[in-house]
Amino acid sequence: MRNPRIYLNQAMKVGDTLPLNDDAFGHTVRVLRLKEGDMITLFNDTNFNIVNTLSTDKCSGEYEFQGKLINVSKKHAEVIIIDCQEKMIESPVNIHLGQGISRGERMDFTLQKSVELGVNTITPLFTERCGVKLSGERLEKKREQWQKIIISACEQSGRCTVPIIMTPISLGLWLQQESSALKLNLHPKAEHSIMTIPSQQPKDKPRVRLLIGPEGGLSDEEIGQANNAEFVDVLLGPRILRTETAALTAITAIQCRFGDLA
Repeated sequence: MRNPRIYLNQAMKVGDTLPLNDDAFGHTVRVLRLKEGDMITLFNDTNFNIVNTLSTDKCSGEYEFQGKLINVSKKHAEVIIIDCQEKMIESPVNIHLGQGISRGERMDFTLQKSVELGVNTITPLFTERCGVKLSGERLEKKREQWQKIIISACEQSGRCTVPIIMTPISLGLWLQQESSALKLNLHPKAEHSIMTIPSQQPKDKPRVRLLIGPEGGLSDEEIGQANNAEFVDVLLGPRILRTETAALTAITAIQCRFGDLA
């Protein structure tokens, strides 16, 4: 019997009986057709304080929970939490991706795969060539859609920490944010690659801010603004990559250099 992994946005502890929200109910009961007594795995992000009643100790790391479906009906189901297990799979490197907004499925694909590769924070960026107009209610709905994609990627990849997707802002505002992270921007004529660039980041908790342009890339002026904000140009090889390929290749290289893919 399949044991699906489900995100539940609330605090939980062993012994709790919790109602499934609409998304969790729809996936487990309506789509997967799970029934009374079937097991599911739950996680609730590491931002919550968790108490494991088997040990009475507070948990501060990454945890997921085993639960059993009970009181299943056509419109409602509950889960009783029967176990809590530590799961330490987060990468030591903290990656903040500044992603130029691309059209439709390309942006969705970038978000999904970057989460699978371990990115921690994503800020969608309005740039000169992004070609996407979002504002007001439409912007908020798009951000909610992106958040669901991120949660789904966490469910699939086994992550317990849900990356943050920030409200989309202009590239200029993002470049002004203060950070002690290593700041990287892709450029075909750069001197260093991600694997060879000098870095003074701490070995135990390195931080990287990665700037990726949209379809069509960043303009020369935007690249100059990034350089003025202490972003260092880096190479990803001699070939020209699509925006979604560039993001995922760069994140993989960062994980190989600083994280857990070495």
